[in-house]
Amino acid sequence: MKIILNPNRVLSRISPLIYGQFAEHFHRQIYGGIFDPASDLSDEDGFRMDVIDALKEIHVPIIRWPGGCFVSAYHWKDGVGSERRPAFDKAWRVEEPNLFGTDEFIRFCRKVGCEPYICTNAGTGTAEEMSDWVEYCNLKGQGWYGRLREKNGFPEPYHVRYWSIGNENWGPWEIGANNPKGWAHLVTESAKMMKRTDPSIELSAAALTDMDWNTELLKKCGERLSWISIHGYWDFHEGKNHLADYRTCLGFMKGLDKPVRRVRGLLEALEMDHIRIAYDEWNLRAWYHPNIMDLYQGMAPEEYLDPRNENDRNEQYTMADAVFSACFLNMCIRNSDAVGMANISPAVNTRGMIFTYKDGIVLRPTYYVFQLYNQMQDSYVDTWICEGSDEMLDVAATADQETGKISIALVNKDPDMEKTIRIAVGKPCREVVLHTVNGPDTDSCNTVQRAEVSVHSREVQILSDGEDVCVTLEPHSVNVLTLFA
Repeated sequence: MKIILNPNRVLSRISPLIYGQFAEHFHRQIYGGIFDPASDLSDEDGFRMDVIDALKEIHVPIIRWPGGCFVSAYHWKDGVGSERRPAFDKAWRVEEPNLFGTDEFIRFCRKVGCEPYICTNAGTGTAEEMSDWVEYCNLKGQGWYGRLREKNGFPEPYHVRYWSIGNENWGPWEIGANNPKGWAHLVTESAKMMKRTDPSIELSAAALTDMDWNTELLKKCGERLSWISIHGYWDFHEGKNHLADYRTCLGFMKGLDKPVRRVRGLLEALEMDHIRIAYDEWNLRAWYHPNIMDLYQGMAPEEYLDPRNENDRNEQYTMADAVFSACFLNMCIRNSDAVGMANISPAVNTRGMIFTYKDGIVLRPTYYVFQLYNQMQDSYVDTWICEGSDEMLDVAATADQETGKISIALVNKDPDMEKTIRIAVGKPCREVVLHTVNGPDTDSCNTVQRAEVSVHSREVQILSDGEDVCVTLEPHSVNVLTLFA
């Protein structure tokens, strides 16, 4: 098989925000995950230092918080200041202590070195509550809430740039579920107040691929939005935590760009090219939280709380998760003219790429995909397969216009077969290295007891013409080939 690369033909610029993360007040994502004041591994502010170091290592660009379904009944004012008000979390049906609030989230993002992305309560919340939150974060010496932040010990504004109005408010499970007309009106009024508080912010709004919902929203409020938010999970499970195996997951990797194509088409039809897609929740595996909607009399809390521990079984997360995640990121790169942000859901615990326990962390296979894709930045450049075709190969290429560095993501989805590929770079190349994420088999995983998946690198010989390289890809592997031309 031969791939031809044209590093001089830039198709689009890649936003670093496509490598974003997500954290929700669910199970152990926040408490016992990124925030654990009682842990010996936490710093003086209560944050797990090993988690922060792991996130810094992969250069996380942005983190979305606090939800998720949680946010649709969350009132941010309960989580600031010296006197925190515990609340019953009506989304996940547990008590929320509100010890981790806005100030803690901003501090966490500063430690990681990333942008904060705040999702607001458009379920039980109001346009005024949302704009008050913007005031608290971004105004200096103005308003009750701008001054309240200063009173709470944070004199300088946080300058939070990215805000989302609502989460999945189109879904019947969501607290404050809405209809297209009602949603368009609420988003319009909320955006009006939020942008009047700080005109520099960029707003997103909860949407999906449904044309009626999106058309109503965009016609009514499109001029005030910079982003449109969509979500995607593929491996759903009814009642039992039975995750799809590798071969089944191969089917999920087909047509990954379909939701993007639908939304992109509508944006083009409405001539709203200023709006970009934020895929601000995505993961192969849907979260496991059975019985959460079962409100019949006699349901004991342990019947909906205990099953959530199943999410933390590390052996569930294999090369299937890594290969799927790489294919998803390749899709974002290939559509980087439309997709400007993506947030894997979540970052820590549950189905996340980092698992915390008392004595440390486990880096699940997907973590190493994000580590590898640090190479995939700047510009998406043209590539095409000219000899042979193989649906088991997923390819995307990037070029750094300043340094001349070229990075080619090569995902061999085939569970059994190696792939040998000749790549024509089109100009003399040097320093060619193949970086690979893989394990012994498709079910390889990382647990507290063993680490089977990691990154390994090797130099690749340049062919005699000086412009071609030949690589052999391991089965079920994620690869990034880097070179300078």
